[in-house]
Amino acid sequence: MPIYHTLGKVPPKRHTIYKKPDGALYYEQLFGTVGFDGMSSLLYQINRPTMVKEISTARDVTPKVAVAKNIKARLLKGFEVTPEDDFLDSRQDLLINSDIYVGLAAPKKSMTDYFYKNADADELLFVHEGSGTLRTLLGNIPFEYGDYLIIPRGMIYQIEFDSPHNRLLYAESFHPIYTPKRYRNWFGQLLEHSPFCERDYKLPQDLETHDEKGEFLMKIKKQGHLHELVYTSHPFDVVGWDGYNYPYGFSIHNFEPITGRVHQPPPVHQTFETSAFVVCSFCPRLYDYHPQSIPAPYNHSNIDSDEVLYYVNGDFMSRNDIERGYITLHPGGIPHGPHPGTYEQSIGQTKTEELAVMIDTFRPLQVTEQALKLDDGKYFQSWLDH
Repeated sequence: MPIYHTLGKVPPKRHTIYKKPDGALYYEQLFGTVGFDGMSSLLYQINRPTMVKEISTARDVTPKVAVAKNIKARLLKGFEVTPEDDFLDSRQDLLINSDIYVGLAAPKKSMTDYFYKNADADELLFVHEGSGTLRTLLGNIPFEYGDYLIIPRGMIYQIEFDSPHNRLLYAESFHPIYTPKRYRNWFGQLLEHSPFCERDYKLPQDLETHDEKGEFLMKIKKQGHLHELVYTSHPFDVVGWDGYNYPYGFSIHNFEPITGRVHQPPPVHQTFETSAFVVCSFCPRLYDYHPQSIPAPYNHSNIDSDEVLYYVNGDFMSRNDIERGYITLHPGGIPHGPHPGTYEQSIGQTKTEELAVMIDTFRPLQVTEQALKLDDGKYFQSWLDH
């Protein structure tokens, strides 16, 4: 996240004495990534962040793979994921590899009984239905329909929902999530041709500072297990922090599509990237304006990537029989393209109202047992002439 941000009060010089009103010291914590080479923030806390009282249960939450070597195009009916009360219990890993877990969640209740951190992966949450507040030790971020929430690995957080009706797409990334390199200059500033800018970010605000002792349940995901620990001080006890490593939000509705006289390739929709996959946003936009243009995407071969498309809303011009919350998987190795008839029907169309999130992975995805429960089983035949 290449933009400096600060909340609360910090001393004028890092790694120097910073006293509480009673003369005792605040405790400094470096919250960093990629060793000491990645983005980091400096936190100042009332209590030591290391006070673990108890380590109790550990539960294996490793996804169960049903199809390890997949070449079958699939359609998953995402809204058939059953809502669950608990946020973590509601998460269903569907498509996975060693770089990323892609899944859906339909949590009904806010996280109030525990705090959570993912020690293995950055998390990307896309809010399809619902609203609320992402509460973290570095401040709070209100969210609503269409928001991406980026939560760096190791970030302690809770989610407070406004209602029991919530639908989330999520990705757990085992590589840091960044904004696309081609949109940034060598200082990290987003350039003029970028489809969004720093003004569009939803940065942490309303820093909560709790000076409380007691027993605080922390659930930590580490190496495929969910561990339960008890800390003796409230995790949200930061009085001030500054740096570059923190959670933030971005609304898909603030993505400004790049268009042209003829059909533009998928990378113009790119919103986030890692070394192992990219995330793109397909938003309402004007179609190509060459007099002979064909707005529907051309057939293309996925040789080096698997394509996951999550359908959010609108008219999915190149697909037949698609509904909100559906996920399609187009695996590498075989070509795919618009459904029969949609290529021709797109000619003369002037705009689209589609809204979708695409994740392209550079290594093949495995299909979990949970995914097979949502699979329609026949999508791979949907390009046949009838």
